[in-house]
Amino acid sequence: MISVKYCKMMAHYNEWQNTGLRKMVVEMPEAELTTDRGAFFGSILGTLNHLLWGDQIWMSRFAGLAAPGLSMRQSPTLTPNVHEWSRQRFLTDGAIREWADHLTEVDLVGSLTWYSGAAGAEVTRPLGPLIVHMFNHQTHHRGQVHAMLTAAGQVPGDTDLFLMPT
Repeated sequence: MISVKYCKMMAHYNEWQNTGLRKMVVEMPEAELTTDRGAFFGSILGTLNHLLWGDQIWMSRFAGLAAPGLSMRQSPTLTPNVHEWSRQRFLTDGAIREWADHLTEVDLVGSLTWYSGAAGAEVTRPLGPLIVHMFNHQTHHRGQVHAMLTAAGQVPGDTDLFLMPT
């Protein structure tokens, strides 16, 4: 279903997109970032925190990295401010890229079993679709952030995959 090449491309895309967001949001007033904008995770920072939380939880499952100590419901509060979010985002993006850079095709087969707080049960699923889910989750929530940033008067950069620097 997926390949190492796909994972590397999506890890690079994730890092490219988040670098642009990091540069933009650290310059914004905190009030703009924490205003509830009616999104599922409330504010721009709340949504960015949830996205970071999601990446950290999936990387804890895929690569054995430390899991965040919060539930999904608490994820909008993962970091206390945009500067800490930016630091953790940078580190997490590097971890995702390193993980993808060291994958082999064999690493993409088989299943993963974990306790899902969202499902309230232990779950076993094929690994390939779970990896696709992680990358899809990133894109989904960055789209929400993009819309909120635009509504806040910001001009986010390009998001088209074909425009990604090589």
